Amino acid sequence: MVQIKERTIKWHSLSVADAYAKLDSSDSGLSSAEAMSRLRRDGKNVIEQATRTTVAELLLKQFNNYFIFILLAAALISASLGVLEGSMQEAIEASLILLIVGFIVALGFYQEYRAERELEALKNLLSPLASVIRDGGESEIDASTLVVGDVVKLVEGKKVPADCKIIRSNQLRVDESSLTGESLPVEKILGDLDESTLIGDRTNMLFGGTAVVHGHSLALVVETGMKTELGIIASSLQAIKKEKTPLQERLDKLGKQFGLATLVLCVAMFLLGYFGQAKSFIEIFMISVALGVAAVPEGLPGVVTIALARGVRRMVKINCIVRKLTAVETLGSTTVICTDKTGTLTKNEMTAKKLWADGKMYSLLDKGVGTVGALLDENGNKCGAIPDVVKKQVLIGVLCNHATMQNGSVSGDPTEAALVSLGAKLGFVKSSLVNDYERLDEIPFDSKRKMASFLYGAPDGRYVYSLGAPEVILGRSNRIISAERVELLTPLLRDKVLATYDGLASDAYRVLGFSYRPCADGVLLEDLEPSDVFIGLVGIIDPPREEVREAVSKCVAAGIKVVMITGDYQLTAKAIAKDLGIFKDSDTILTGGELAQKSDAEFLETVEEVSVYARVSPSDKLKIVEALQARGHVVAMTGDGVNDAPALKKSDIGVAMGLSGTDVSKEAADMVLADDNFSSIVRAVEEGRGIYDNIRKFFAYLVSGNVGEIILVFVSSALTSLPVALTASQILVINLISDGLPALALGLDPFEPNAMTRRPRPKDEPIYRGLSPFLLGYPLVMATITLLLVYWVYDSSNANLAQAQTTAFISVAIFELFHGFSARSTRFPVWKVGFTQNKYLLLAMSLSFIFVCALLYLPVNIPYTNHSLQAVMSLTPLPFSLLMTVIAASTLGFIYIELHKFLRCRASLKVSANR
Repeated sequence: MVQIKERTIKWHSLSVADAYAKLDSSDSGLSSAEAMSRLRRDGKNVIEQATRTTVAELLLKQFNNYFIFILLAAALISASLGVLEGSMQEAIEASLILLIVGFIVALGFYQEYRAERELEALKNLLSPLASVIRDGGESEIDASTLVVGDVVKLVEGKKVPADCKIIRSNQLRVDESSLTGESLPVEKILGDLDESTLIGDRTNMLFGGTAVVHGHSLALVVETGMKTELGIIASSLQAIKKEKTPLQERLDKLGKQFGLATLVLCVAMFLLGYFGQAKSFIEIFMISVALGVAAVPEGLPGVVTIALARGVRRMVKINCIVRKLTAVETLGSTTVICTDKTGTLTKNEMTAKKLWADGKMYSLLDKGVGTVGALLDENGNKCGAIPDVVKKQVLIGVLCNHATMQNGSVSGDPTEAALVSLGAKLGFVKSSLVNDYERLDEIPFDSKRKMASFLYGAPDGRYVYSLGAPEVILGRSNRIISAERVELLTPLLRDKVLATYDGLASDAYRVLGFSYRPCADGVLLEDLEPSDVFIGLVGIIDPPREEVREAVSKCVAAGIKVVMITGDYQLTAKAIAKDLGIFKDSDTILTGGELAQKSDAEFLETVEEVSVYARVSPSDKLKIVEALQARGHVVAMTGDGVNDAPALKKSDIGVAMGLSGTDVSKEAADMVLADDNFSSIVRAVEEGRGIYDNIRKFFAYLVSGNVGEIILVFVSSALTSLPVALTASQILVINLISDGLPALALGLDPFEPNAMTRRPRPKDEPIYRGLSPFLLGYPLVMATITLLLVYWVYDSSNANLAQAQTTAFISVAIFELFHGFSARSTRFPVWKVGFTQNKYLLLAMSLSFIFVCALLYLPVNIPYTNHSLQAVMSLTPLPFSLLMTVIAASTLGFIYIELHKFLRCRASLKVSANR
């Protein structure tokens, strides 16, 4: 199991004085000379990128395929024979094979190269400047030249340039979602913590790559570059070995099987002909080569590449950028999707959705942060007029914060931004209130007081407006306002407010209480006694994306488990997961602390039961993915933060967010979502399943033809009464034209409609599972009929050898053209999926038939030679009556397959009816 390094010095547990002493620094920072010395010693404050794949490496990678090896070996043998024998036929065979190989390699290289370039366009660079105190003064420097011991100044809107310990802090709140997954900004304070404090709770530390959303601070740089938390995670990625995708494993295994089978067949054929039938070495060697060519489905790698490449292009249209072609199919075999919450399942924008006042619960109908919305009553109906008590509550929310709105966009602390946005949606625009309300004094929010108070001069007098933790606001209040009057806040009313607060909190809302009180001139805020008028509550939440519920529902129907992994608190995680359908009552929630107490063996026993992980660390995420993989799952991991990167790389397919994702997460992923939309993943899963179905279609189509050719060549060469039915060049032409074009068209076939209602296929399921009618039955029918036609045509005097081989050539070609229609579905009869839905297949069939006829009836001379293509390929025109007879006989394979599928479907319907 891959481990993420632990820091040797626990900076969060040290006092500021101890940290200064360890780093030989002070409040006045370092001198420029000392900083330069440390920079030479420690290196730049940058995250080192893993070695990128060069263009040459990407090109060579395309050759790392067993089918390519077999094809290159066949080309080498054919070319060698052509040179030794001076034969044009072998030269043509070698050229055809190399043409196929070149096409496969070029297409794979182009797709992966283009994906890398598109990913580069998505990268977001960190702010390059940092405010630092050196030589006793403040200056702006390149953040990459920061060193340990530097003192940096951080203000709202700045990114933290390195890992720092807080020296001084004023209302500092930091967005750490990219590192910890915490959706709300974290309040940062000066102080010391226990050594065992988890990274998400280290409130006295700042981490490189996070962002200041409120307040300002002075901080001491304690780690830079690859020694920061971000750097530690980035370096751990290099220790993670990326496993092959299920499709790569299947094709590699298949390539080995074909290679071994080809070798065995060729040797057996050679021994049989040379020793059993006393044929000449060259003659039997050429027969063995023909058999070897017949055994290799030359078009399979190319068609797989084209199908995956088409999937990549289709997925770009749904904002999915695929970095590796095989990742498309891997999504189709996924059994578990591990997803972050913030920004992936949710919008990553805090929004006020619930308002409680005067004993009534109101909700907001809106589109998130912005200026469009409407207030709904308890029955879900739009309120004709906003109640006065709600107006007062919303007014306080708008006035008592520092967030700003410009052109419909709100900036500032997310909670404060949610209140400003709420006001704009209900007609209280902050900028229009400035003339009527004058801010005279304020006591900002802090973690001890848990509330904020603002003194305002209003048109009807001076007021103190307060908001904060409901229990604190209630504790300061002795009255409560309703639509009719201000009345005493009785214990019964107080309990009712607290019960409402608990209900909202259990539904994952961050709840704020609101109060006000009139204030006489000259009174200071800190001198006021707690005697406020309580107004009500506002529930703020990072709401789920509207489309996620449907996406999760599709995953459930498809047999895919969705697991939420978040740095947020357990209560919030559970509520969101339950709302989205991820968490069921029978499921388990596990926190990072609980997970740390479990051994690997204990966790392996319980991992299947857990659907939500809360307050987790980067090593926890990696541990979860590895445990699921150990249980045989194909795991897709989605994420956007630095903390997600190790799990993204370790998972079977890593899916990073393109808009909110960090560069580290994108580099570790196999696929990037340009729109950060979880529903795009489900569409990608459907695409992957459809692509795999199509791969099975053309696999069944191609291999059935090859098996038939093997039987035909082997049997005809073994029988002394018949000639070898097909030459190697004839087989290559069939595989390139009659097989290749229809197979390409099958790769573009519309997906079968039940793709997302089937359970994921087993990870180790061979691609040929359930295809025996195609891979055994059909080839036997084709070989038998073709042998009978050759026997009928062939004259034992060998005078019409070309006509007999041409008959076999036409028979096999037409058999496979008809078979293209049958292969449109491996499950349903062709009349159920339609003959004409795939226009590409109709075009491919027509072109293939035209090419085959042209080879027979249009004499074509090979350039720069005195040879015709017909003569080199041992073909001759057939009489029209013989051609029609061959075509009619070649429909028998199509009839066999369709009859088999019809009977199987009828049997399945009977079984379903009896259940």
